[in-house]
Amino acid sequence: MHNIELYDAHDHRFVLLNESEPGEEDGVRSNQYLVQHGEEGVLLDPGGFGVMPRVLTELLRHLSPDKIKAIVLSHQDPDIVGGISTWLELTQAPVYISHIWTRFVPHYGIEDMHRFEPVPDTGMRLRISPGFELELVPAHFLHSEGQINVYDPVSKILFTGDIGAAMMPGDVDIPYVDDFDAHLPNIVGFHRRYMCGNRAARAWVERVSKLDIAMLAPQHGPVYRGAAVPAFLNWFRELQCGMDLLPDIVPERSA
Repeated sequence: MHNIELYDAHDHRFVLLNESEPGEEDGVRSNQYLVQHGEEGVLLDPGGFGVMPRVLTELLRHLSPDKIKAIVLSHQDPDIVGGISTWLELTQAPVYISHIWTRFVPHYGIEDMHRFEPVPDTGMRLRISPGFELELVPAHFLHSEGQINVYDPVSKILFTGDIGAAMMPGDVDIPYVDDFDAHLPNIVGFHRRYMCGNRAARAWVERVSKLDIAMLAPQHGPVYRGAAVPAFLNWFRELQCGMDLLPDIVPERSA
C-alpha cells in the first residue's frame, strides 16, 4: 500500500510514508512519518540510504523537500540515520537528535554538523511556525540511551520510535493494531530483548500518560489506535525486560 494519512483535518496531516511492500526490504522494515501543517512539514526518522528514493517518492505526494522545516531522528541506528546525508542535500532543514549522539552521527559520512541541533535530556518544544508546534519527549534507554519521541498535539499522535515496534511476518501488511492481544506475539520478543528494563518502561508510561494520545506510531510495524493504545501502555508498564532478565536472558531472533 502507499502512504497512509493517519490524520487529515484543518490543513494538518500526520502521514505514514509507506515506502516498501512486505518482503521488499532485506533488513527490518521501518516506518517513516511526515507531519504536515499547511505547506510546511517535519520528517520523522527518514530511514536508511536504501529506502531513501521510495521515501522521497511518497513525500512528493504531499510536499516538496524544500518545504521540510525540520528532521527529527529518534536515535542513532542506521535504519533511521543511514540516508541523512542525502536529506541534508535535498533540504535546508535543521536535524534534531539527542545531544549524546551528535558525536556519533559524523560516522555516517557527515563532515559539517552545523545543522544538527542537540536535544537536551529533558526534551523540548519544537516550534515550526504559528500553530505548528511539536513536543520532543524523552524516552531514554528504550532502547537507545538517547531515545526521542515526538508528540503532535493537533493529531494527538505520539511517534514512539522503537517503543511498540513489531516484527511482523513477511507476508503481513496491516496498517493498524485494533486487537492488542492478537498483536502481542509480534512485539513481546523484541521488547523483552531490546528495552533496557522495567524502571525505564514504567517511567516512560507515567510520562506519556499525561498526554492526550489517539494513536501510538512506532518505527516498525502497525500503528496502535483505539483500545490498543491503553492496552499497550498497561502491558509495557509491567513488562520485565532487558536487565530485569539477567542472567537468564537468552538471545532471540527478534530483529
